[in-house]
Amino acid sequence: MLKASATGDRLLDYVRLVRLDRPVGIWLLMWPTLWALWLAGRGRPDEHVFVVFMLGTVLMRSAGCAINDFADRRYDPHVERTGQRPVAAGRVSSAEAIAIWVILSLVSFGLVLTLDPLTIKLAWIGAGLVIVYPFLKRFFPLPQLWLGAAFSWSVPMAYAAQAHEIPRLAWLLFAAGVLWSVVYDTMYAMVDRDDDLKLGIRSAAITFGDADRFVLGALQAMVVYALWLAGRQASLGHWFHAGLAAGAVFFIYQQWLIRKRERADCFKAFINNQWFGLVVFAGIALDYVFGNA
Repeated sequence: MLKASATGDRLLDYVRLVRLDRPVGIWLLMWPTLWALWLAGRGRPDEHVFVVFMLGTVLMRSAGCAINDFADRRYDPHVERTGQRPVAAGRVSSAEAIAIWVILSLVSFGLVLTLDPLTIKLAWIGAGLVIVYPFLKRFFPLPQLWLGAAFSWSVPMAYAAQAHEIPRLAWLLFAAGVLWSVVYDTMYAMVDRDDDLKLGIRSAAITFGDADRFVLGALQAMVVYALWLAGRQASLGHWFHAGLAAGAVFFIYQQWLIRKRERADCFKAFINNQWFGLVVFAGIALDYVFGNA
């Protein structure tokens, strides 16, 4: 019985390492991918491509969490929010974290190998973006910008896999995804700002300083505008614009949440971004079902 309990605790630590107990990160990574797949496929993405990208999203996000915890193993114990992560708390070794990262990355890349050559080439770039990100916070003042590129790289990949090209529309969606990632991950970084300052860790929340809310508001406006331009180029109609308007309401609510820069409310604002991604996707999907796109 004790052995079974120990095994269960071990599995739970692995689940926590790859954040399967906190799926918000999966959704934040998945929504731009779904935007791209639906637009590239004109509302009917290829089933095989769809399955590969959905599984790949979960696997790569999980792999990214494992390598991130390895990279931050000496910092996380000193941060209130991350002190009990499995590697930081010593329940999972650095070697185990690296092994899990390698296994998940290889499985994900194996899925990509079932797609076309252009998508495979782009996957190498995406892998590089993911590997480099965890180490940037030591010296780069805007690591969230790099994270945005890593999280949004699925957009040109989705277009390559679905449409076998990367048109201007794909890069508009990519830009929107990058900007959006900077928004929500800066809110996330605002939770840790005091701890990060003590440790000398860089983040957009520290770089923006007292102008953080203003900068985030400007970035949110740019996200909405970039998506509006993408919808216009894709000839989307009222359903899409309704979804985008709902997304703008969520952005306003997030601004209200972070108004006092309190940790719990900044974290709520970060979590709330999953609903922004959802309503934008719903607008795209419904436009292809009921609209004239």
